Amino acid sequence: MADLGPVDWPPAPIRTERLVLREPEARDRAAFIELFASSEVGAYIGGPRPQDELERAVPEVPRRRPGLFVVDLDGAMIGMVTLDRRDAERPGHVLPDAGKVGLGYLFLPTAWGHGYAVEACAAALDWFAGVLPDEPVVLCTQTANDRSMRLAAKLGFTEAERFEEYGAEQWFGVRLP
Repeated sequence: MADLGPVDWPPAPIRTERLVLREPEARDRAAFIELFASSEVGAYIGGPRPQDELERAVPEVPRRRPGLFVVDLDGAMIGMVTLDRRDAERPGHVLPDAGKVGLGYLFLPTAWGHGYAVEACAAALDWFAGVLPDEPVVLCTQTANDRSMRLAAKLGFTEAERFEEYGAEQWFGVRLP
């Protein structure tokens, strides 16, 4: 995925009622490894990655890049939110001149069920609307992922299409400005 383009990065940390969205730091490395090694987190994204592979691959300071926010609760990483330009060759690319920025999110299972994903994603979307106010955002998730489907609805995404990818039905939604 490409970066966000004409956006100054990094922004100041984004604060919500309970969370801080910020750039990755060295202290987040263990949480990144835990996130990508988790079988629960990996259930709808192709499965977990082996812990030893992640230990070798994740740098001491996790990679910083435009559009990647660490979600911090009380000084500890509980997840991540991303806003990335979608690859034009990917399925579900329904708007020819807009809607190319996709929202992504992953949270540690211990953070599930507390409303953190809605709070963090809404804050990231509000930030994005402030820097690129006329640009729609898209979201893609497996239809079998009930939690992500509910999150998409809460965030105001509407279905644009469904398609098969990675051996599963995918839901592709758009959130207009």
